[in-house]
Amino acid sequence: MALNAIELEHPDQGSLPDSDAKIILKNISRIYHIKRKNGQGTTEFIALKDVNLKVKSGELLAIVGPSGCGKSTLLDLIAGLAHPSPGEIFIDGRLIKGPALDRGIVLQGYALFPWRVVLDNVAFGLEIKGVPKNERRRISQEFINLVGLQGFEERYPYELSGGMKQRVAIARALAYDPEVLLMDEPFAAVDAQAREVLQDELLLIWDKTGKTIVFVTHSIEEAIYLADRVAVMTPSPGVIKEVLEITLLRPRQNSDIRSSAEFGWVRHKIRDLLQNGNAAEYSQSTNQDVAEKIAPEVAL
Repeated sequence: MALNAIELEHPDQGSLPDSDAKIILKNISRIYHIKRKNGQGTTEFIALKDVNLKVKSGELLAIVGPSGCGKSTLLDLIAGLAHPSPGEIFIDGRLIKGPALDRGIVLQGYALFPWRVVLDNVAFGLEIKGVPKNERRRISQEFINLVGLQGFEERYPYELSGGMKQRVAIARALAYDPEVLLMDEPFAAVDAQAREVLQDELLLIWDKTGKTIVFVTHSIEEAIYLADRVAVMTPSPGVIKEVLEITLLRPRQNSDIRSSAEFGWVRHKIRDLLQNGNAAEYSQSTNQDVAEKIAPEVAL
């Protein structure tokens, strides 16, 4: 693949028909009304402005951007934990009005129940759905095996490493079979080596389950490595500047893809987009120009 073999898309994703989209965000803004320090009325803070985005069924879409750009806010809106002001979000044509079991959420902080062992943590969503106990145990064991935690079913969260806790959180989110998996910087709290292992495991799980995944991260490299497409956000207020289609070959696990020239070129485009707001100007660059511009990754 040539170094410039990457497609830039407009933020409104107009090229993707609604019929091909699992998730549709239309004219999404999120405005907070904050009390003034003097106590006299409120002032507006615009966290997100005019976000339009479509997520394909079965794709892994990463959202990358600096702190304060509204990545997590956007994920909260898709989860139904907050409401846009204004705007609408649809899943399979259904308007999102609040949280529901068609969406699973994995957070950075694990959010496991400390009084429950691994098996019972994974079974929690199934309990909410009213699945009988024997069936809960069978399904929970299936997903514990899927994330590589067989043998740890009776361990409590305090007995697990950070990476193992995150595996439990992923298994719990998948066990009740949501249509969409929302992940908010799920690997940020683990060390670099464990993070790469978890990234590979997530790709294996995604390949086996075919879930639609929206993955929020600060890390440019993580976004490129995992995603089919990367939505690049910039702040003040939060907007999607570009959506880039990542054409790196799959499978990407156990390969030298992170050190490839193609990977470096995509990384450079995203870095420039975050810093300067326009990566398209580089589309006509020569390979020699690109090679001189590519810098080592610094996760934002």
